[in-house]
Amino acid sequence: MNYLVYILTNEYRTTIYIGITNNIQRRLDQHHFDSINAKKSFAGKYNCIYLVYYEVYDNPDTAIAREKELKKWRREKKNDLISSFNPCWKTLNNEVF
Repeated sequence: MNYLVYILTNEYRTTIYIGITNNIQRRLDQHHFDSINAKKSFAGKYNCIYLVYYEVYDNPDTAIAREKELKKWRREKKNDLISSFNPCWKTLNNEVF
C-alpha cells in the first residue's frame, strides 16, 4: 500500500494544506465535498482542493514523519518545494491515482 504526503492549495494559490492519505482520490473527493458543504476542516474552509504536490511512501510511519516535517516549514520553503516539483503550480488532481 502506498501513502501519499500531499499539498493542496486554493484557486488563487494563497493558502496551502498538507495532509497524508493512502487513497488520494477518495481524500480529494472529501476535501471537495467539505469545501462545498460543511466547511468544517481547514481545507474546506479555505477551499484547498487543488493538488499541487505529492510524495509517495511505502511506510506509513515515514509518511507521517514527513508530513510533520513539512508542516513545520516556513511558507517560503514550502513554496520552493512545490515549485521545484510543479513549477507552474498546475493542478494535479486528475494525474494521481
